[in-house]
Amino acid sequence: RIKGEEYDQFIDLFVNAVKKRFPNVLLQWEDFASVDAERILDRYRDDLCTFNDDIQGTAAVTTGTILAAIAAGGGELKDQQIVMLGAGSAGVGICLQLKQTMMAEGMSESEARSHFYVIDRDGLLHSGRTDLDELHQQLAQPAENLKSWDCDTTGAVAFADVVRNAKPGVLIGATGQAGAFTESIIREMASHVEHPVIFPLSNPTSRAEATPADLLKWTDGKAVIATGSPFDPVDHNGVTHTIAQCNNSYIFPAMGLGILASRARRVTDAMFIAAAGALKETSPALSDRTASLLPSLTIIRDVSRKIAHAVALAAIADGVADTVTEKEIDQRIEETMWHPEY
Repeated sequence: RIKGEEYDQFIDLFVNAVKKRFPNVLLQWEDFASVDAERILDRYRDDLCTFNDDIQGTAAVTTGTILAAIAAGGGELKDQQIVMLGAGSAGVGICLQLKQTMMAEGMSESEARSHFYVIDRDGLLHSGRTDLDELHQQLAQPAENLKSWDCDTTGAVAFADVVRNAKPGVLIGATGQAGAFTESIIREMASHVEHPVIFPLSNPTSRAEATPADLLKWTDGKAVIATGSPFDPVDHNGVTHTIAQCNNSYIFPAMGLGILASRARRVTDAMFIAAAGALKETSPALSDRTASLLPSLTIIRDVSRKIAHAVALAAIADGVADTVTEKEIDQRIEETMWHPEY
């Protein structure tokens, strides 16, 4: 495959051709390598109507599901310490959107950043490390916040150190490493919070950081769980827990619907925050903690309508779409929506 400057020139040629042929296009990036995905999005996001599903779609569906999980456990986002194991584009994208959501709720950037603990192969990202790029610096913990920590070593701050000292209410895995969430670490987490929110998001199933059955066993049935791969419901002490699969299919069709219906010219961060918030409100777990955190795909069209409506309103508020009434938004959504009739 081509790489480097030749690769970038080809992408640029393609984008310019699309803009010329389809001036009102919505361009969705899918399955680009993490080394390219972020910089390509940054390069073109202000040049046309575009988003990257693996970065922004994954972040939105995970954010919405986490918001539902926190609410199901009786908590609030502003009170959560969040640990992300894995610092690739998906993990970083999730954390950045959660941080933006905190800021939208009134936190300063520095206050919001202090709630995140992102761990890569060399340990916790913090300001004392000299190997972090600009993107990862946005999620680095201030080194002074770690001075009082009790760590097992004097070198890298390990996963177990972070869970023991930060006492997170939310733990997310995006590592591709099966078994990364060990029994001792999960039990440590559960000793500090009543309903730990635990999302082993890696797929396929064989690479999940832990199985839902083990997570429920290690937390005495108190964990609130979503996964990146499909898992059957789990019976624990006579209670059936339905496990949601945190899948982008809840977001990217609805984003496209809302963008096209509103005639949006750009895709903003606020539009993804709105999508996540709308998804949260559809969660069955809001009325039953053991129910699925995400609605059944059998009603995905109704869910998509609600998300698209929220996305369109956010686009209008950001000044990147037509200024129309909510009634007209809903009418446009129905007109834009594909109906499988032959």
